[in-house]
Amino acid sequence: MSFPVRPVAALMGSLVSLCVGTSFAKSLFAQMGATGISAYRIGLAAWLLILVLRPWRRRWSVSDLPPLALYGVTLGTMNLLFYLAIGRIPLGLAIAIEFTGPLAVALWTSHRTLDLLWVALAAAGLGLILPWQGLQSAGALDLAGVAFALAAGVCWALYIVVGQHVARRYGRDATPMGMLAAALVVVPVGLASSGPGLLRLEWLWPGLVVAALSSALPYALEMYALKHLPKRSFSILLSLEPAVGAVAAWIMLSEALSAQQWLAIACVMTASMGSAWSVRTTPDRGNGSPAPP
Repeated sequence: MSFPVRPVAALMGSLVSLCVGTSFAKSLFAQMGATGISAYRIGLAAWLLILVLRPWRRRWSVSDLPPLALYGVTLGTMNLLFYLAIGRIPLGLAIAIEFTGPLAVALWTSHRTLDLLWVALAAAGLGLILPWQGLQSAGALDLAGVAFALAAGVCWALYIVVGQHVARRYGRDATPMGMLAAALVVVPVGLASSGPGLLRLEWLWPGLVVAALSSALPYALEMYALKHLPKRSFSILLSLEPAVGAVAAWIMLSEALSAQQWLAIACVMTASMGSAWSVRTTPDRGNGSPAPP
């Protein structure tokens, strides 16, 4: 059996694009604010996905509104909380903390004795990240940033549960409609926080770059990878995201992590990979839960 070079390359390209786009977005926080750039990302990504996937061709009813609204609100809140987190703590650590959300969902639905090892590893990773020695100690992480990342992880867990339901019901049309609902949540928050200056034309092109790199391109690449990779392989490779994010932030933002913080990321990544590896293999493909668009 040949190695699936193209699907693996597509998924790795998705991770790199997402982390580079997020690092670029963080570099704009001083001018646009975390909520402002989040509004650009979600709003423009919704516009791009609607143009490409054309969900208006489907016949919608009023009964479709509640599940899509819940899906969109969860997605928008998650993105907003994550951007607020990376405005206060390093990107790689924020991703590692956020990963505890989907990891908790995977472990909750598995119920294997071996999963206790992955729970212990994830807990050890969080223990290495949290500022136990107090906020005033040198190098201590911002507690609010950690809280935002944990809240984003909770939203990611809800996103998986709700997303599986709407994906089965609406297929690929769930993504643009959910992103539109997310935009209705995030864009007003961004405007209220950053003011009318957010609408200046000079911010349009960096906003488009963030939306394309952080949402549109990763989503397209992940959909291709999902169609050609088993769910377990997809999930294991997706677990590399905290390390990719840390490297991207180190190169683009000069965010250097301590040895303890790298160890924390390694613990969370190993727990995520181990959880994905221990899942019983199934013959179906393309049923994984991709990272949020």
